[in-house]
Order: sequence, then C-alpha cells, then structure tokens
Amino acid sequence: MKKRIIGIDVARAIAIIGMIIVNFKVVFGNTGSNWVKSVASVFDGKAAATFVVIAGIGLALITNSAIDQKDKLKLKIARNRIIKRAIFLFIIGISYIAIWPADILHFYGIYMAITILLLSSKEKTILISAISFIIAFPILMAFWGYETGWDFDTLSYQEFWSIKGFIRNLFYNGFHPVIPWTAFMLFGYWFGKQDLHNEKFIKKTFWVSTIIFIAIQVLSYLSISFLSEGNQDSAKALSEILGTNPMPPLPIYMCNGIAISFAIISACIMISKRFENSFIIDALNKTGQLALTFYVAHVIIGMGIVEAINPSEMGKYSIEFSVIYALGFSLLCIVFAVIWRKYKKTGPLEWLMRKITD
Repeated sequence: MKKRIIGIDVARAIAIIGMIIVNFKVVFGNTGSNWVKSVASVFDGKAAATFVVIAGIGLALITNSAIDQKDKLKLKIARNRIIKRAIFLFIIGISYIAIWPADILHFYGIYMAITILLLSSKEKTILISAISFIIAFPILMAFWGYETGWDFDTLSYQEFWSIKGFIRNLFYNGFHPVIPWTAFMLFGYWFGKQDLHNEKFIKKTFWVSTIIFIAIQVLSYLSISFLSEGNQDSAKALSEILGTNPMPPLPIYMCNGIAISFAIISACIMISKRFENSFIIDALNKTGQLALTFYVAHVIIGMGIVEAINPSEMGKYSIEFSVIYALGFSLLCIVFAVIWRKYKKTGPLEWLMRKITD
C-alpha cells in the first residue's frame, strides 16, 4: 500500500484558509488600504477552485485501487459511499444557506454526483467531459442572461427557493454553478489518477501549470489595458469577459483556476515531502484533514461571533479588519486541528459524515 500523500492535505489547508479570507472580506467589508485589497484578492476564486480540484483528487484516491484491480464489488462499495457523501454535503450546504448564501457544499454534492458517472471512464473521456463543461458555460450565456435573479449590490438572489430559480442558480449563475465548476472536480479526478508519488511528474506539473497561470494573468491584463485604451468603464466591461474573476466563470477564469490549483497542489506535494517532519507541515496536514469542519465553522462560528457582537456593522468593516480576523480565525483552526488530532482520527463533521455514509 502506497504511503498517504500529506501534500494534498496541506494544499487543502491552504485552500480553506484562502476561502476564509475571501468569505470574511465579502461578509465583513472590503474598504481601506489598496495594497491589502490587492494581496487579499489573490485568493478570489482560486482558493475555492483549488478546494474542488482537491476533492476530485480525493475521489480518485478512493477509487483507484478498485478500478486498477477491476474489482467491481469494491468499486460498487466506493461508488455508494461517494453518492451518500454527495447527498450529505448537499443537505449540509442547503441547511444553512439562509445565513450563508455563498455556500459551496451543496454545489459540491452535485459535482460529486456527476463525477460518479465517469468513475470508470478513460482519462481522455474525463478530460473531454471537463472541457465540455467549460465550453458549455459561454454557450449558455448566449441564450440566458447571466444577471437573471441577481442583485449584485447586495449579492442577494431573487426567487432562490422557487424551482426555476433554484435550478438556474445551481446549474448556471450561482456562486459556484455546476456548469462549468464541475470541470474543476473532473480535472482533479484526472490528476488523482496519475502517479502522484512520481517526483518528475509532480515537478513538471508544477512548472507547466505555473507558466500557464502567469501567461493567462499577463495576457488578460494586457488585453484589457490595450482594448480599453485607458477608459475605466471600458476596462470594467472588458474585465468581465477577458478577466480572471470567478463571476461569471468564463473559460479564461476556469483555465486560470485549474492552472493555479495544479501549481499549488504540486508545490505542496514537493514541499511536504521534503519537510515531512516539520511542525508547520504537520500542523497544516492536520488542518487539511478537518477542512469540512472548518468550512462550516467559519460560517457558523467565525461570522456568527462578529454578527452577534455588532450586526449593524456587517459589510462596513475595513479590509484590514477582515483579513486580520480571517488570519486569526485560521490560526485558531490550526491550533484546534493539532490538539484535536492528538485524541481523534477525524474532525467532528468528518466523523459525522463517515458515521452516516460508510
């Protein structure tokens, strides 16, 4: 049996910390120093993309041995476990959507359900399916208005609880729509089917994905600057099409998200292997193993404390407050993970999920 790749859990910890920073600045406020805004915006859309790609890798690691051994019974057991977990995550996400409209977990459940259909597919089929999700989104945009249902000033979605509104939000224009976001999980699933113990492959993945990421960032910036000719309104309009922002999730953003995810994950695998006995790597490894618990906790506890203290100030805090609070909360998560893992094998929510789904 191959040794567990701790770099994947380290990457998951970095992704969850990135998501905490992004979500806290959305909820608490984003006014203040431009350089803090710029640094914090690095995580926008990229942390969540990495989180989903890692989930795809996880699905591959669960099913690889059954598929390689052509063990139909083992694969059936794994498939049933995955579908139960997909339902569990969907229900958890929906259960608190009234207080956290930007939830990713209910989307996550659908990505997993779709990936189940491709578990035994050839790698080429998995990649073609992922690319199809990316291409499908701009085609849908040509027929349906992306802004339908949205009030972007308040980030609220009208008719969310109607059947039509819910399906539209889930599949097309929600925060993390099934089309095209499922592509992140499928690319992760493909990546997880590779030999992640092969240093040469990991190193090559890191350099190729880093170069692609930088190239997309530079080309996006230059094309917007050139075509807008210095006009701010034109630049804003062009950035929606040629930019790397997650909303709307056009092909440029998707390719950018896949590239940075692969770069982060491969870097974490290499660094974690080299510094395996380091306290920091060990702490991040344990944090990554409790990612589901921390995702829910950052909403219920992290956001809940600030709202309970001063509800009228929500959305009016400075970017400095949002980032410092996010980093402080993340540090507490790391400390909790280190202490918790001394006594327990899995996090509280991870334990509940396994109890229900295994």
